[in-house]
Amino acid sequence: MNDTPPPALQDRYSPNGICFGCGPKNAKGLRIKSHVVGADVECEFHPEGHHQAFEGTVNGGIVGCLFDCHGNWAACHALMKAKGLDHPPSTVTAEFHVKLRRPTPSNRPVRIKARAVEVVGDRAVVEETMESDGVVTATCRAVFVAVEPGHPAYHRWA
Repeated sequence: MNDTPPPALQDRYSPNGICFGCGPKNAKGLRIKSHVVGADVECEFHPEGHHQAFEGTVNGGIVGCLFDCHGNWAACHALMKAKGLDHPPSTVTAEFHVKLRRPTPSNRPVRIKARAVEVVGDRAVVEETMESDGVVTATCRAVFVAVEPGHPAYHRWA
């Protein structure tokens, strides 16, 4: 029996992606890895010193970027499943709302869980939580949209 987990969505569908948050080919980016776990898409991120806002706390912009990119992958995965596609549609962020509930520690891993709570046509609404040691530090609700040919992000997963 093979216990090797499937590759992250980014590695499977966008191995040459250059996005700052999720692009495997962006050496200066966050290079997050999103994995399907049941009905959720999960990510574990290990903050580094340069991700801090102040001693011991992850910068709010980094928190937002993690939610933006991870939620985008949850959305495109949900749209792919809903439409019966073999490859996710290229999606972009229409809006996202982050609530910073408490400081996110920068000295230990954080886990981000995302779930598409609504999929209609070319749109997916995603809700996310960020946790450190089981404590929710931030939440997000976002809307992502699949783009059509001619949009600059249309072939972003290619």
